[in-house]
Amino acid sequence: MLSPVFNPVEFSECPGWGADRQLAAFTAFRRSAHQILNKPYRSGALGISLAALEPAFADSRETSIRTDAEARAFFEKWFVPARIIAEQPGFVTGYYEPELAGSPVRTERFNVPLLARPADLVDVDDDNRPQGLDPYFAFARRSTDGVLVEYFDRRAVDQGALAGRGLELVFVESKVDAFFIHVQGAARLTMPDGSLRRFTYAAKTGHRFTGIGRILIDRGEIAPDDISMQSIRAWLAAHPEQVDDLLWNNRSYIFFREAPVDDPSLGPVAAAKVPLEPGRSLAVDRLLHTFGTPFHIHAPDLRAFGGEPFSRLMIAQDTGSAIVGAARGDLFAGSGDGAGEIAGGIRHEADFYALVPRSLVANRR
Repeated sequence: MLSPVFNPVEFSECPGWGADRQLAAFTAFRRSAHQILNKPYRSGALGISLAALEPAFADSRETSIRTDAEARAFFEKWFVPARIIAEQPGFVTGYYEPELAGSPVRTERFNVPLLARPADLVDVDDDNRPQGLDPYFAFARRSTDGVLVEYFDRRAVDQGALAGRGLELVFVESKVDAFFIHVQGAARLTMPDGSLRRFTYAAKTGHRFTGIGRILIDRGEIAPDDISMQSIRAWLAAHPEQVDDLLWNNRSYIFFREAPVDDPSLGPVAAAKVPLEPGRSLAVDRLLHTFGTPFHIHAPDLRAFGGEPFSRLMIAQDTGSAIVGAARGDLFAGSGDGAGEIAGGIRHEADFYALVPRSLVANRR
């Protein structure tokens, strides 16, 4: 059943819909359409089911679309826009894929590792979750008596809880660089020989994400209007003696795997198992929404993408620990420093219009 948070409207009521160039969004949508043939997506709790999306997915696999106008006609054929009316106002942030120097071996310069998934990290679900383990945890470890317990957190790992296991995949220059790679979930690293290697999310300890920006705001270190990835980095650089204590507030720790860089113009393969499309892939609350769902996002105060008010069709293809709520999204800005400048400054209120399959709204309008 479709949730009442979706309020169907006309496409003409979606600000900027007719001016948006939607071919790139269609290309991203079609990637998800091919991916579900390998492994179907789980349906979100708000009622836009994979079954309802499948006719549009099937059509996208068979349809030849080459222009923005054809892409717009495709989405208008299969979907009805529905503004999301939620308890919390719509809000978007940004993320990106950092590009940094790295080394396959530890050196004096490169001495902070990205770690592979440990062998004792256990996936947790309702079938094996012991009584008393926080329902939030999707990963755990077995204690000496065989009971699943919380995995080591960031402080414990940094202080050597996993030392000597040979988990080091690659090394970067600083713990701050490594921390922001954890936050973004992936990175492209240039090796000393000039080769480019990508490392992306494999698993995590399971602890809740805690934003260090909020901590700095609450402490009065950075004004709310000035908070950004850049201002946080500047504060860390100016207070090296406080770096560990601040970073350890975020107990969540990410493990990585190496992934190919098949197309440098695309981002890493993310939670929806497709490469992210810069400026068109959106991270959402995967418990509420179904991957592959199109969203028209209107954030008039956001001008980081090309200088114009942001009104753009995005495709739900990722998720994140901090992305919670029906009208909450994280915009993938791309890879490299330029994308980082864009992503780091995105903290904007936004209107969310989910594109709902017509079959789900026929009886509601």
